[in-house]
Amino acid sequence: MELGEVLRRRRMVRSYDPHRPVDPAALERVLAAALRAPSAGNSQGRDLLVLRSPAERGAFWELSAAGRAGPADAWLRGMRAAPVLVLLLADPGAYERRYALADKPGPDRDAAGWEVPWPDVDTGMSALLVLLAAVDEGLGACLFGVPSAARAALRERFGVPAGHRFVAAVALGHPAPGEASRPSRRHRRTLADSAHDGAFGTPWGG
Repeated sequence: MELGEVLRRRRMVRSYDPHRPVDPAALERVLAAALRAPSAGNSQGRDLLVLRSPAERGAFWELSAAGRAGPADAWLRGMRAAPVLVLLLADPGAYERRYALADKPGPDRDAAGWEVPWPDVDTGMSALLVLLAAVDEGLGACLFGVPSAARAALRERFGVPAGHRFVAAVALGHPAPGEASRPSRRHRRTLADSAHDGAFGTPWGG
């Protein structure tokens, strides 16, 4: 699929067909795409925790939904049907080790003092590539946050090292019937109100 078509088709899919598994070869290509994301200093400080079995996904949703009041809402029911979950983890330690090397002199050597949290930014770029690669494979995907209250339990359940940070999760699968054509409920900002030409507040003129 051409890049322009992938960008036009990309949207958050929040309901999945539980009877259509993700082809393992397609999943591997989606995961491999995530590794093509850039990273500061080529530190590559991100990991992908892939949950495929019903037991793994069930544990994730059980721990993530703990504390939610009342029965599962429509969003949770639709998302639970996704046959694959990818948890994107940032590893700040990889950046600290990379920037301690001799070829990285200067004020940026202390990654702990960076104003921008590049490990999270770079991991987010990997997440975007997962979303785009999913479209290219004919799949649906949805990026969502990992609840703060659930992170300690998830870390213990899935053996996530203490130094790694939960940045986001992506659900993958085939959209439920009718889900792929559901229109967005929000206006998408345009270049006219998002791009500033030469100075902030000067509208983009093309």
